[in-house]
Amino acid sequence: MHRRRLLLASAAGLAAPALPRLARAQAAASPAVTMRLSHQFPPSHQHAVILQAFAERVKAESKGEIEVQVFPAEQLARAGENFPAVARGAFEAAAAVNFQWGNTLPEMNVLTLPYLFSDLERIKKFPGSAAATYLEGLLQKRAVRNLMWLYTTRKAIFTSNQKPIIKTEDFKGLKIRGLNALTDHALTAVGAAPSSMPGPEVPQALQSGVLDAGLTDVSAAVSRRFYEFQKYGTVAPWFCVFTHVYVNPRWWSGLKPEQQAIIARSAQQAEQDQIPLTEKIAADAQAELQKRGMTVHDQTAEESAAWSAAMQKPVVDAFLRLAPEGGPRALELMRAL
Repeated sequence: MHRRRLLLASAAGLAAPALPRLARAQAAASPAVTMRLSHQFPPSHQHAVILQAFAERVKAESKGEIEVQVFPAEQLARAGENFPAVARGAFEAAAAVNFQWGNTLPEMNVLTLPYLFSDLERIKKFPGSAAATYLEGLLQKRAVRNLMWLYTTRKAIFTSNQKPIIKTEDFKGLKIRGLNALTDHALTAVGAAPSSMPGPEVPQALQSGVLDAGLTDVSAAVSRRFYEFQKYGTVAPWFCVFTHVYVNPRWWSGLKPEQQAIIARSAQQAEQDQIPLTEKIAADAQAELQKRGMTVHDQTAEESAAWSAAMQKPVVDAFLRLAPEGGPRALELMRAL
């Protein structure tokens, strides 16, 4: 019995120093900060790829202290649920396409006004600009803090089956997929009949004749196989779209300065990485459409000027009615870029 008590005591003595080491190891394995990021894009989408790289970079630079958990394809919340969920702190971050803010923050539509902001060199200047800072201030008033701006597209494609859409007169009488209630003013101005429709529903509508013409991003025309049922496509610098990532400001304020710095640096890198990736995807998509048999026309400068003259003003006027307080300033700053 005496020997047994000695063995037990020795075992306990040997185990005791290991307990603090085990606790430290467990603490090291668990991140001090977790950032759950919800977005609507499928895992193969360019933004999903960039955001996953952002998460890996944050984890590496923080040596595992910060873990960004990315939830693509609406796995955590639906697109329309992201903003209220982040604002109230249900999770820490989400991504949104700029025009998804609609009437909640109408100034965000300024990025997508036809022919206003589709030059690549100006797009490169947008993150960190006075225009971006102004929009970020408006977001802050809506109880979210902007983290990054991801360039999404600057090229639209107008597809058709009967004849190519080259001149503004070619729109007359066409039932066409609209983008949103604001930019649809551009289409009605040239005699088209826009119909609001989610992107995944457009292919069937075009095949069945519900729509005569399509309007989408060039890369989406490939992923949704427009080349199987549309003969013609006109690629135009019609709009610019940004997707931005925002976080809960209370969560952000609770981070250490060095943690904020790591996340901010990684976000800035994501912004830069996104630009060449988006441009390559658009170029590859246009080549793929042509390879698959679609006749693709690149809009000339003269054609762009004619479309802009007919389409831009009705949308700008509607934008200023929608955002009478902040719209003029947002427009001024975008034009100054």
